Amino acid sequence: MGFPDNIGIIDPGVGFPYTSVEEKKAAYQFMRPLYKDAETIDSMEFPAEYMFKNAPDVVAEGTDPIEWTIAEMDKWNVQVGVIGTGEQSVEAVRRHPGRFVQSHGLENTNHVMETVESIRRAKDEHDIVSVGCFPCGIFPQVAIDDPKMYPVYATCVELDLPIFINAGIVGPRMPSWPQEVWRLDQVCYDFPELTIVTRHGCEPWEKLAMKLMLKWPGLHYCTSAFAPKHYPEEIVKFANTRGADKVMFTGYFPAGLSMERQFTEIAEYNPFKDEVWPKFLRGNAIRILKLDEKLGLQP
Repeated sequence: MGFPDNIGIIDPGVGFPYTSVEEKKAAYQFMRPLYKDAETIDSMEFPAEYMFKNAPDVVAEGTDPIEWTIAEMDKWNVQVGVIGTGEQSVEAVRRHPGRFVQSHGLENTNHVMETVESIRRAKDEHDIVSVGCFPCGIFPQVAIDDPKMYPVYATCVELDLPIFINAGIVGPRMPSWPQEVWRLDQVCYDFPELTIVTRHGCEPWEKLAMKLMLKWPGLHYCTSAFAPKHYPEEIVKFANTRGADKVMFTGYFPAGLSMERQFTEIAEYNPFKDEVWPKFLRGNAIRILKLDEKLGLQP
């Protein structure tokens, strides 16, 4: 059968395009204190630009970013996208109920109580379905297993929210130690009720990530920021065997990859067994994000 074209895909990694290059550059200024190399500082609009060519993340003047995104979702059969909690995201939810749900991205976990309060506020105001964290992008950097993260994890458990967290070598040119995959082991031990989804590949420790997913029921993996032909081999094998309930599709649209590339390439590459596709494209996300309860979706 191969890649199915009749499944309403759930994408936990949808964003909206920028309306100018200046707006795009401004969006990444939070990481500027971490940059040291001249190319990143002087030339890159996006700090991992060397890895992603021709990203569709800037649209022509006069384009409505929300409607442009919905049109792409419709074209490629993406039923629901997970977006942020900014003003544009709030407007998208208002215009297109049932097509978007919201996730709260943590800004700076060095400020522990502010971070905890921001999660509670986002749950109250936006009924968020998840929390997101980029450990290497925080200044000063905060590791996955840093004590400052523990109140975040405890709050996620209390509010029954999964946390999506970057793991593995970071793309932008900054230190990667906060995202070493072995750090997840202690966190999963200390928070057995917590649901964690790793983002951005876990490389070069993808085999370790697989072992940890077998060990810890709450640990999962999503394919964010990877073109399908570059999905790590160990993760594909894992999804096709004991990990079918652990691995979920997540795109990188429009920050790094177009939906056209994502879904055309995944159909050509066809990495998964027939019985894995529904879980990978839809079922695992519905379960982890509780979209059956929130939107009435069926796997």
